[in-house]
Amino acid sequence: MSELDEPLPPTLPPPASLPRGKRTIAVGGGRGGVGKSTLTINLAVYFAQLGRNVVVCDADPAGSNLHAMLGLPGAPLIPFHADEPASPRPVATRVPGLSLLPTTFDLIALAPVRPTRRTQWQARIAELEADYVLVHLGASATPSSLDLFASADVSVCVTAPDPLAVETSYGFLRALFARGLRRRLMKEKHKLKLAERALSSLPPLASPIDILEAIHKYDHALGRIAQQELVRLLPRLVVGQTRLRSDLELGPAMGAISERFLGISLEYLGHVEHDDAVWLAVRKQTPLLIESPTSKSARNIERIARRILALMMAFEGRRAADGARTSDLPTSEWRRPTPATLYDVLGLARTASDDEIRRAYKRQRDVFRDGSFPAASVVTERELRAEQARIEEAYDTLLDPNKRRSYDLSTFPAEAKVEEKVREVDSARAAELAMLQAELAREVNAETQFTGKLLRKVRESQGVEIADIAQRTKISGAHIRAIESEAIADLPAMVYVQGFVQEIAKFLKLDPTQVSRTLVRRLREIAARQGDAEP
Repeated sequence: MSELDEPLPPTLPPPASLPRGKRTIAVGGGRGGVGKSTLTINLAVYFAQLGRNVVVCDADPAGSNLHAMLGLPGAPLIPFHADEPASPRPVATRVPGLSLLPTTFDLIALAPVRPTRRTQWQARIAELEADYVLVHLGASATPSSLDLFASADVSVCVTAPDPLAVETSYGFLRALFARGLRRRLMKEKHKLKLAERALSSLPPLASPIDILEAIHKYDHALGRIAQQELVRLLPRLVVGQTRLRSDLELGPAMGAISERFLGISLEYLGHVEHDDAVWLAVRKQTPLLIESPTSKSARNIERIARRILALMMAFEGRRAADGARTSDLPTSEWRRPTPATLYDVLGLARTASDDEIRRAYKRQRDVFRDGSFPAASVVTERELRAEQARIEEAYDTLLDPNKRRSYDLSTFPAEAKVEEKVREVDSARAAELAMLQAELAREVNAETQFTGKLLRKVRESQGVEIADIAQRTKISGAHIRAIESEAIADLPAMVYVQGFVQEIAKFLKLDPTQVSRTLVRRLREIAARQGDAEP
């Protein structure tokens, strides 16, 4: 299923009620050509169309010609004079509310002159009068680019579904942690030397987890500082140029790999499809959201923009949470993250059905297959083989009812004792459930016309409580009871009821199509009769 077919995020408030105050969004990471410029420009257009004052800042040391994508006749340049440093001001574009920060230009070298330190960029951004500042970093991994990326309110790393782009993105995340740790220790030279001594035995391009583990073994206090820097990182991920259905799984898979093997939480924001509309928009020097707003790629970018806006709306709360999280050093003993149970190996809850286990197994097997894109350059051969073995073990154990029960009893002994006690107390009810199940075996077939009463009978025969269904499906208990009692007045619109019925049928291991078709039709007929009876 395409992301365009998924339910939209919760409705955002009207633009007038969106929070004001300058917010910075940094777009970078990954190799060149994956869509960072397109994403930056069109995010800026989206925010400007909401009535906000937006400035795009081109901080790519190599230059990205953002002016051309905005349809400006030429690059807005300011001559550079060493004795009189320029203070560039934003230049208006054809999009109302959207400006581009000019680039200072060395007339002798015929090349852009860009600030080389984060403080210089921050000084420029601080002077801007804007609601949103989008900082385009390109494929740069210079210290100033890493600092800008880490200090932004929302930092977006863009990659593509190919092994080179994925490997470069992971390399950017490694560099992001290393830069943050070095900056943290820069004022305490003795701690920096301790860290360098602890890392001297590690191979090049060691993962942040390996670095953290080595520092912890060498000095616990220094290890807690490194742990704090690792936890502080909050990059987001966008996958550009997706073509295949399997490409849509890359983002979530990279997020799982990053958290597990790098220790960095990488939140997935969405994808942008490979679309000729993007190419045509660039040729016409018009932003995609203006040139082709109904294209698939434009809708993808709008979805990403809405998710970024949702993050912005919670910005103050997130900043407070980050402050609380990083103001004190972690007190818990650090341990290398590993799946605690076989359920964790497949990314499942303990209540997972057989179908969910099969789907999760296929998904994890694809993530950790030989030559996997998401695992490129991060998972070693030894780790890959170990993970493949654990996935097979989890699948064989959890799909076999007897093995799964034995595993649950050994893994969750406290809960098992409670379960045994409940089973002893309710053993007299076992015969009653068996009788109900025998009756239903005769009643339920391919021609059965389901009613609310029959659905309740199926639930009770399985010993399932309404609270169990509500907890798993997130359908309110009141709605489940209304469906079983066919209380039309207590139900929402039928389009929602149909979805509720399908989820309840899946939980009870019934045919969701048959149950939905027959029961919803019956509920519609009841609603129609009640409507005719009203004066």
